[in-house]
Amino acid sequence: MYELSQDHEDFRRTVRDFAEGEIAPHVAEWDREHHFPAHLIPKMGELGLFGLVVPEELGGHKDADGEGGEFTYLCLAIEELGRVDQSMGITLEAGVGLGINPILTYGTQEQKERWLPDLAAGRTLAGFGLTEPDAGSDAGGTKTRAELRDGEWVVNGAKSFITNSGTEITSVVTATARTGTREDGKPEISAIMIPSGTPGFEVAPPYHKLGWNISDTHGLSFTDVRVPEDNLLGERGKGFGQFLATLDDGRIAIAALAVGCIARMLEESIAYSRSRLAFGRPIAVNQGVSFQIADMAVMLENARLLTYKAAWLKDEMDAGRRSLAEVKQAASIAKLYTSEAAVTSTRMATQIFGGNGFMEEYPVARFYRDSKILEIGEGTSEVQRMLIGRGLGLPTA
Repeated sequence: MYELSQDHEDFRRTVRDFAEGEIAPHVAEWDREHHFPAHLIPKMGELGLFGLVVPEELGGHKDADGEGGEFTYLCLAIEELGRVDQSMGITLEAGVGLGINPILTYGTQEQKERWLPDLAAGRTLAGFGLTEPDAGSDAGGTKTRAELRDGEWVVNGAKSFITNSGTEITSVVTATARTGTREDGKPEISAIMIPSGTPGFEVAPPYHKLGWNISDTHGLSFTDVRVPEDNLLGERGKGFGQFLATLDDGRIAIAALAVGCIARMLEESIAYSRSRLAFGRPIAVNQGVSFQIADMAVMLENARLLTYKAAWLKDEMDAGRRSLAEVKQAASIAKLYTSEAAVTSTRMATQIFGGNGFMEEYPVARFYRDSKILEIGEGTSEVQRMLIGRGLGLPTA
């Protein structure tokens, strides 16, 4: 039976102490001002959070034998950051899962040596440019184009909703682009690394979002952006498949973020229901309240088990003991359940808090706003159901 080790739990406590000491005292102000605390990224790097999946020789902390359960550690870190603030949880998730992982998995040795040491140390951040104004879940509808001219890629197009793409320490964005047409007539899609500051690479003003106000999110545009041919990441024409594989891991990480949300809602609801008096007694004695809290406890238990089973399967696959199909199915199941449970838990907590739950001075309001995107990012709930059905062998349209 799978369970977390003592080392895992010790690591959890270290990240929790950091989150409660460095983030919690300021999070309400940062959220209100839509402020991205770039100064925390190097501190998170000092804790090793960005280097958990990166080999030591490239500046990370991954064991040479690959037996350290690194992805599980990453999920624990995301959960604990997300328990205090969902925006900081997604900053780590995107920084590692979407920024570092494509370079680590598909990059040349030269690309890894150039970019990964600073990314693993938290000195810089990287973005992942897949979504476009007219291509979300239908990522195959990519319109951004890259043409090879005289040893350079000339990139034109736009990307939407890109996390960690416009910070003062963002170093590079990896973007998908059409680089030709396949023999079957479908677009050839490749991944190209575009350094920040490249002429023609423009970062739009930050979005005014419903939630994740502390997270850095921008639209991007490319106008005759020129980068060396060697900035191709992985094989030409394989970019779409590479990014879809990257999303498989990201779904488990999003599930961990949702676990942090549910855990916080349970804690807040227990504490508030014990202290809030109505008709001369704590509202916790009312079954209408206590039953909702009990349901939250059940959701948290299920969410944790699904998430850490999927993370364990990912680590086992990396060690050659589990299949990709098992991980993909577990990732979609975990992401679907936990994201929907997170939205439900925030709604329940807001109801338990009553009028106070509608006030921004209480954290449940912030978590209520933050939770909805969990059902959308890294593949919507509808996409997850489609993938789960496919994994069960159901026929597809």
